Amino acid sequence: MGRVNGPSLGLYTVKAVVVLDSEGKRLLAKYYAPDYPTAKDQRVFEKALFDKTKKLQSDIVLLDNQVIVYKNSHDVLMYFVGTLDENELILSAALQAFYEALSMLLSGQVEKRAILENADLVFLALDETIDDGIILESDSTQIAARVTKKDSADGGGVPITEQTIAQALRQAQEQFTRSLLK
Repeated sequence: MGRVNGPSLGLYTVKAVVVLDSEGKRLLAKYYAPDYPTAKDQRVFEKALFDKTKKLQSDIVLLDNQVIVYKNSHDVLMYFVGTLDENELILSAALQAFYEALSMLLSGQVEKRAILENADLVFLALDETIDDGIILESDSTQIAARVTKKDSADGGGVPITEQTIAQALRQAQEQFTRSLLK
């Protein structure tokens, strides 16, 4: 049987996530595809992206043969970039989940100052939403819960694969301390 013509189906749906301030300066960017290999290429793309979207009222644009969904919040623009044949509804749902999780984590203040002051939470929320271009979660409550998950002395019964790096290091340190005290 031959290959069916049409879009290729795969897990890799997000090529990049970019968060810019109201002046077009980068607050956060993660590129999952090799389309923009250098920092200079990334900056050129981000400038073109900002220039194209700063005055538009829509939430979906096409740029450089890519589908881009974005959300404007106070003084921040958030972009999820996908391939031309990517389903914009999936990208939009992932973006909305990321935004809502940030809203929960930042007490409703999804703005430049709060993002910069809580960069660790923002990056964790992004990592809980997307991993290497694969959308992992589209439920904002789950994303926020995983980012803020508190662990007890034994890691809270959370499997090591579900722990954040900080939780895993803290658990390892506590186990090491206990082994020294025996």
